[in-house]
Amino acid sequence: MFDIITFLTLLALGYGFGQWFERRHYRSIRKREQAFKDLLIIQTRIIPSPFSSDHETFLVNGNVVISVDYFKRFVAGLRNLVGGRVTPYETLIDRARREAILRMKEEAKASGAEVILNVKYEMCSIYKGRRNNIGSVEALAYGTAFLRKKTAPEETDPGYLKPTAR
Repeated sequence: MFDIITFLTLLALGYGFGQWFERRHYRSIRKREQAFKDLLIIQTRIIPSPFSSDHETFLVNGNVVISVDYFKRFVAGLRNLVGGRVTPYETLIDRARREAILRMKEEAKASGAEVILNVKYEMCSIYKGRRNNIGSVEALAYGTAFLRKKTAPEETDPGYLKPTAR
């Protein structure tokens, strides 16, 4: 009887704390997505003409590892018995992907980038526990950031007086 009570207590704690942490993480994600909404992400290999010649390019990436809570692992185990979509892991993968994109945008914004092109995503489970249950997932987002080259003052200001040599 003690084992059942312990199991149900752990299950209830896993559900309560897991939901609390997940909601808190989603609030943080939504807040940061609003802060970075002006930084464009374009998933194309072809460079649009406004970005073709007068921009510097560099690689930016975002990486995150998120673990599964006890309750989701239990529900996924039950779902594997009967088959079908393992919906508890869908929110885990969504959070990981969005967090990786935000970290990539943070890196690009810190470097002064205006747009990120050719964005790709990689997802993998990095730990398989007993009986190949997924323990945590890793998400990697990477792309090419474009930064406008610094122009000389005379190129931007027609009234600029060039210094004369003496």
